[in-house]
Amino acid sequence: MGRITEDLIRRNAEHNDCVIFSLEELSLHQQEIERLEHIDKWCRELKILYLQNNLIGKIENVSKLKKLEYLNLALNNIEKVENLEGCEGLTKLDLTVNFIGELSSVKTLQHNIHLKELFLMGNPCADFDGYRQYVVATLPQLKWLDGKEIERSERIQALQNFPVIEQQIREQEKAYCLKRAKDKEEAQRKLRENANGDKKERSQPGFDGRWYTDIGATLPSSGESKDHLQAPELQEGECNKKRVEDSEDDLEFWNKPSLFTPESRLETLRHMEKQRKDQEKLSNKKKNVKPPRTLITEDGKPLNVNEPKLDFSLKDDEKRNQIILDLAVYRYMDTSLIDVDVQPTYVRVMVKGKPFQLVLPAEVKPDSSSAKRSQTTGHLVVCMPKVDEVITVCRGTSKCVKSTLDSSKERTTERSKHIEKLEVDPNRHSFPDVANIVQETKHIPRRVRSEPKITPSKEDPDFEDNPEVPPLI
Repeated sequence: MGRITEDLIRRNAEHNDCVIFSLEELSLHQQEIERLEHIDKWCRELKILYLQNNLIGKIENVSKLKKLEYLNLALNNIEKVENLEGCEGLTKLDLTVNFIGELSSVKTLQHNIHLKELFLMGNPCADFDGYRQYVVATLPQLKWLDGKEIERSERIQALQNFPVIEQQIREQEKAYCLKRAKDKEEAQRKLRENANGDKKERSQPGFDGRWYTDIGATLPSSGESKDHLQAPELQEGECNKKRVEDSEDDLEFWNKPSLFTPESRLETLRHMEKQRKDQEKLSNKKKNVKPPRTLITEDGKPLNVNEPKLDFSLKDDEKRNQIILDLAVYRYMDTSLIDVDVQPTYVRVMVKGKPFQLVLPAEVKPDSSSAKRSQTTGHLVVCMPKVDEVITVCRGTSKCVKSTLDSSKERTTERSKHIEKLEVDPNRHSFPDVANIVQETKHIPRRVRSEPKITPSKEDPDFEDNPEVPPLI
């Protein structure tokens, strides 16, 4: 059964950015809540509170909600109107289809001077003789009762007949209280019987799921019993037998007459919860464990996998010598749910635990790769540089390059054939002319200056001058 927790309130406060202290409207309907608690401490600013279709048995812990204007407690197990005096701003109260038999408890609403609308239809007290006149006379601030407007003449007549009507209501309340006490005793007795029946079934020998056709027969040995239990035909037969028994019990439960009491509502909901748990157990047994998807074969070959079923594009950028993967990840998905793994031959992206793997057309550098997300589309862009750097040459210039290479080779061969030998006379120039050297270098710009001629020495007759090799400085 459900309880009012902080997490439950925050999940139902999305319109207020999950902030609960300033919450003005809260809807907690159909949560199987049995007790009204914590709301007066956490949500002091509430103006509208929906709690219909739960299992709340008592109105409590709402007296500090001074700003509360509308309280909906329809379809619950409430038997008495109480603890609403502190709700000073209450203007509308809905108690449709509850178990309110003490009609005199509506006197506590006299302190709620702003109360204009009240709904009590579907309660046992609504069947009392003089019910409407009693409520109209008891609560003078009311304008509407059960969706019908209270006229002035109706109020005057109700006030005139109030002493007689009040006596009638007290007698009917007394008879209802006696009947209600008997219903409680009957419900407790059935509850004890059901509990004892469950204990007997659990205490029976062989109730652990093993059924034998012959009770007096000797039990099989340990090995035989294991084979007997693990036989799929017997297990299937036991499941079918149990399913038939459960369906018969369910049919018997719904065909059995029951009283309209809070206990019967609780019994019905607990029976439905038990059925739901049994169904989940059977489905878990039948459910086969899905084997993990194969990403890499036994021989080490990666496979192309797209389990999250995302659109993608793979682009080979030749200018920048890299491969670009554009994966259309969901726009509003948190980046923490995405994991990227780049390998030399493939790239793998885990999106919410589902693998996306793609084999690359060329080998890449994992350490130099980068992954980014687009702020507008949310797409994941993975840039992976290639390992081999390819130098492309235009077709038109290939002939020119070839011709220049051939000419350079011819020149080197000619130079090697005609080698000029220079003789130096040490008597004419005993020391170098420094002034001429400085003057020559001063007037000739550096960039226009011709390269010095390199003359081969006498020791290397086979020396070839290669113009592609830079000169030694």
